[in-house]
Amino acid sequence: MINPLHTISGLVGVLTGADKSSKNKREQILKTLKARANQKRNIYQRIADTLTASFGSFTFLALNVLFFISWIYLNTSKHFAHFDPYPFNFLTMSVSLEAIVLSIFVLMSQNSSSKVDDVREELHLQINLIAEKEITKALSLIVKIAEKQGIDVRSDKELAGFLAPLQETRLEVNISNEMR
Repeated sequence: MINPLHTISGLVGVLTGADKSSKNKREQILKTLKARANQKRNIYQRIADTLTASFGSFTFLALNVLFFISWIYLNTSKHFAHFDPYPFNFLTMSVSLEAIVLSIFVLMSQNSSSKVDDVREELHLQINLIAEKEITKALSLIVKIAEKQGIDVRSDKELAGFLAPLQETRLEVNISNEMR
């Protein structure tokens, strides 16, 4: 027979993070999910992620600034032949093309991350639903223990609401209606 107090203390330990193995298991599940998603990426997604990581660095910013300053200096200095005189039309076009290409790589990387986030969000939802059922069960055990001890908890309306089973389909319909 299962000892209700042992079950409740174990549940509280998991929920509060006192149970280190449960916390490690949850972290491992999320890491595994990310690793599997990374393995499924095609070569273009991997390139996009690598480039996005390097484009978001201070080094890339510094190189761009250095390049633009050099370009402007070369095309305004009296010591060099001007290949793109003021107003620097070729530089403007180059910067615009660079922005387009960078934006595409960032969007590709975000799409890849979004897919992982969607799966992770679904996993969190499933975990939360399981936790809700476990908490409701634990609460019903506590109520039974309280009733055995002669404590009347039937008048507590809030407690009655907590003991009511979660209606997942109703919750889903409400969320869908709010999204419209």
